[in-house]
Amino acid sequence: MSDSNTAGLTLLGGSQTEYPHEYAPHVLERFANRYPQHEYLVELDCPEFTCLCPVTGQPDLARITIRYSPCGWLVESKSLKLYLFSFRNQGSFSEDSINRIAADLFALLHPHWLEVRGDFAPRGGIAIKPSVRLDGTPE
Repeated sequence: MSDSNTAGLTLLGGSQTEYPHEYAPHVLERFANRYPQHEYLVELDCPEFTCLCPVTGQPDLARITIRYSPCGWLVESKSLKLYLFSFRNQGSFSEDSINRIAADLFALLHPHWLEVRGDFAPRGGIAIKPSVRLDGTPE
């Protein structure tokens, strides 16, 4: 990649993808927003999120929706995929997962605002749908 906007991205375009086996916020990568003068919306739909119930060890399946208004940075989508995959073997309640994802992305991107919503598949007849919105002063 010769574009200075993508300099420093290590995962995109790689021929070998190594999937993390444990929670891995360090895989998240960002690149410069070419339109910081515009306030706009980015929405990411992640329909195959999986984590484990910390009590029973059973899988929890969810669709995660991430929405944010970028300032200086955008999340690189392959790194986001690997980051979300890193929850697969982790025992985490759905509310914890959603808040952790929001906090990690907010710290990485410093957006105007960021929302993360989880639409978890029903278990025991109840679907859990946690969401969180973080607002802040971007750096």
